[in-house]
Amino acid sequence: MTRPNHGGNLRWAAGLAGASPTDLLDFSASLNPLGPPAWLATWLQQHYTHLIAYPDPQYRQLREAIARHHDCDPDWILPGNGAAELLTWAARDLAACREVLLLGPAFRDYERALTAVGVPWRRLALPLDRPASLATLRGLLEPQLTPETGLLINNPHNPTGWLWPLRDLWPLLQRCRLVVADEAFLDFLPTAADWSLQPCLAQSRSLVIVRSLTKFYSLAGLRLGYAIAHPDRLESWQHWRDPWSVNGLAAALGPELLADHDFQAATWNWLPPARAALASGLASIPGLRVLPSQANFLLVQAEDSILPLQERLLQQHRLLIRDCLSFTELGDRWFRVAVRSSAENQRLLEAIAAELA
Repeated sequence: MTRPNHGGNLRWAAGLAGASPTDLLDFSASLNPLGPPAWLATWLQQHYTHLIAYPDPQYRQLREAIARHHDCDPDWILPGNGAAELLTWAARDLAACREVLLLGPAFRDYERALTAVGVPWRRLALPLDRPASLATLRGLLEPQLTPETGLLINNPHNPTGWLWPLRDLWPLLQRCRLVVADEAFLDFLPTAADWSLQPCLAQSRSLVIVRSLTKFYSLAGLRLGYAIAHPDRLESWQHWRDPWSVNGLAAALGPELLADHDFQAATWNWLPPARAALASGLASIPGLRVLPSQANFLLVQAEDSILPLQERLLQQHRLLIRDCLSFTELGDRWFRVAVRSSAENQRLLEAIAAELA
């Protein structure tokens, strides 16, 4: 099978490992190891009838729940079949720009979406020797932004996990024709509202925010995300797409997920110490450099190609790490790992140390 451009391809990894996909421990997809929430199995049994009828094409109940979560009007919310679908419509809007800028290394799906609509795009390379400061970001962007420019930016940044106070740059970002902010991993921060660009929506129609529910709740197979933007823009997107982009089960489940404050608190308590311990353990292995991260994943640089290491981890330990070949600026000496439970992280550390010894 062709090497995947995205994490979480267990069938490809199982073929390389000579094992079943269920035998693998996946560090390549950055999903919450505390999820799905424990109540979900019972909920699915009780609500499977949502699969029988067509969903409400307006998704009123789901939009109202998301709007309460963000303290905004439901008209500013558009649910989607994961963040990926919404990025497709954002790219169609970005096609009105002369050029779209990405901060590289950049999530490969951005290129997919932009290329599909024929919009020219260009990467601005982030320096990876240290976390990019707001001043560094300003220096990269300021000479490039014009009224004909589009910007697709994520915060926290994927794959580095760096977090920026982008609101401080909003006067600069407003030069753009359209800014699309991918905040898919922002829910992993208890202070997410302090970092989101959402307050800037009232100042300009040239901003779209894309969020994901499936990463935080570990439901990647369900596909559920949403966009926050001016209602006129979202109405256009609704006309472009299929009538029922979100399945009935996902639409009914969304409000329940957002109401589970205990799960949210447990995640926020788990992540910082687990991430710190995994980062410290990886940094202690000779030949590895770990970039500091505020997300639920870590980007690691090795002295040599990590492809043999990836293969040995699969075949000898049934562990899957994310290679970074799909990130143009990185190549085969970088890998990314999700933060999982303490026991699982320790299993990964011991396996990597043994294979690099």
